[in-house]
Amino acid sequence: MSTTALKEVTNYNYGLEKIFDKAQDFLPINGTDYVELYVGNAKQAAHFYKTAFGFQSLAYAGLETGLRDRVSYVLQQDKIRLVLTTPLKSDNAISEHIKKHGDGIKVIALWVDDARKAYEETIKRGAKSYFEPIVEKDDNGEVARAGIHTYGETVHIFVERKNYKGIFLPGYTEWKSEYNPGWTGLKYIDHMVGNVELGGMNKWAEFYANIMGFANLITFDDKDISTQYTALMSKVMTNGNGRIKFPINEPAQGLKKSQIEEYLDFYEGPGCQHIAVATDDIVFTISEMRKRGVEFLHVPGDYYDTVEARVGDIAEDMKVLKSLGIMVDRDEEGYLLQIFTKPVEDRPTLFFEIIQRKGAKSFGKGNFKALFESIEAEQARRGTL
Repeated sequence: MSTTALKEVTNYNYGLEKIFDKAQDFLPINGTDYVELYVGNAKQAAHFYKTAFGFQSLAYAGLETGLRDRVSYVLQQDKIRLVLTTPLKSDNAISEHIKKHGDGIKVIALWVDDARKAYEETIKRGAKSYFEPIVEKDDNGEVARAGIHTYGETVHIFVERKNYKGIFLPGYTEWKSEYNPGWTGLKYIDHMVGNVELGGMNKWAEFYANIMGFANLITFDDKDISTQYTALMSKVMTNGNGRIKFPINEPAQGLKKSQIEEYLDFYEGPGCQHIAVATDDIVFTISEMRKRGVEFLHVPGDYYDTVEARVGDIAEDMKVLKSLGIMVDRDEEGYLLQIFTKPVEDRPTLFFEIIQRKGAKSFGKGNFKALFESIEAEQARRGTL
């Protein structure tokens, strides 16, 4: 890697140990417990995520388990749990959420040792309550949960499950299915990105800092994330152990409508734009997902002309990466490989990032321009650029 490139990397790599030291310890988080999406048809959505992404059937709650207003299917792949929830009647909050936003992420649940303490600590610092601590029980033990609001209509639910041995949560039964396509190698959630309105980035970065004890890992301005036409700004917030990372994006001034503005228009407000999921073998994962019909953004043709000079030696075959559309970037800790799906529904809102880290702690700054050009090409086809 060139001296100039190494200097650029060093300039935006903030010294992770110092950053994590700044994160306060009043809200220890063990990891992401689950992500719940409100969707129009949970049964069909579950089939899609099983078929295309390799998730497996885990748990179910609905009419058969005593629920009268909704149905939920729970899917799992390694440490990732997705909950897909559909309302059974039109006159409830879930129906209103789907009517406004389309299919989208409602709950980002965080695994904690003490849900009541997590709730009390955040409420006294100014968080808005979603629901007060509750304890749910069945023959397998008990789970304590409590919730707070974050940007838009998104919420965080604190989940304490140290006294529970069941399949998922009380009220859920095991979901047995003969149809379980093989997994695709997805391991855990690396980060989740929130899109907020112009002027909202600092507000929500301060929310995570002041109310949840997070620290600012990296800040990107419109000089870092821009093309000829569009730009955005982003602050990456992290908790103390680095297991939870929330980049917060807002639009920046540009000649045309940015991807953030497009998202806000079609989601009709702030929300979670994408989930980045990690793999230990991105070539295998993307090969499998492409076979199963997952569509990925097209990388500009000249991207691979300079990537080797920029990132240096890597273990993977660059020809294979190019054939799959996988991008590469390096920081002073190592390198990463990443690729982005197209939106996974008709509204151009939610999508997924697949990432493999080979030591790198950053987010692919060197790929931003190519990525944004790919997104702009999709926007142009949709007539929303």
